[in-house]
Amino acid sequence: MSNAIEFISAYNTIDSRLRALYRGKGNLQFSDLVRRCAEFNNTVRKYEEDLLLCARLRNVIVHESNKDRIIAEPCDDMTQLICHIAELLSMPPRLSVLKEKNVTGIDAAATLADALVRIAQTNYSNLPVCRGDRTVGILNNRRVVRVIGQALERGEDLDEFLLTPCAEILQEEDMTRFYRVLGPRDTVQEALDAFENNRKLLAVVVTQSGNAGDKIINLLTSADIPQLMRILED
Repeated sequence: MSNAIEFISAYNTIDSRLRALYRGKGNLQFSDLVRRCAEFNNTVRKYEEDLLLCARLRNVIVHESNKDRIIAEPCDDMTQLICHIAELLSMPPRLSVLKEKNVTGIDAAATLADALVRIAQTNYSNLPVCRGDRTVGILNNRRVVRVIGQALERGEDLDEFLLTPCAEILQEEDMTRFYRVLGPRDTVQEALDAFENNRKLLAVVVTQSGNAGDKIINLLTSADIPQLMRILED
């Protein structure tokens, strides 16, 4: 297969995927589609200039060639690049490629004092709270500091307050504000987008089914972003 034919095939795949991603009305030109998708998709943003260059090369190949002669033959590097972008957009790496972590949690009936000891032992700032095999929420350092400060402000006996069960400390709003729940079939790009779209995000929670409350198999924080980026680049 010539580079030109392979190039055009990959270009058409990208065009199709961008239109699926954008889901907008109107028959946008490829270049306009790239610019709009780059606003919310990290892969498109990263390769935006390359895609715009590919659009110009594609126009030369398609409009200036005929059945007897291909006017321009893309070099190997450009052909490999556009095929790589097409693969990223059509068959993106999924979170299942990550090695599952042994996520440390704490029982819902355990006390706030137990949680503080567990956090000190593990140095984790996000502590899943479980009831059997079900995750009922995640206790984070912000919530712990806030509830202890509020208890002191109310003049409560701190020793007694620290006996409060972890489940009673949890706030439902924390899960929607500070966490994003995904599953192993979700893409690495979706995890990166979660951090990009929510600056307050503490972690991406990966559960077996992708549903909140299911067993957690991975907990991704901002420290994992370089690893996620390397997966996309590789």
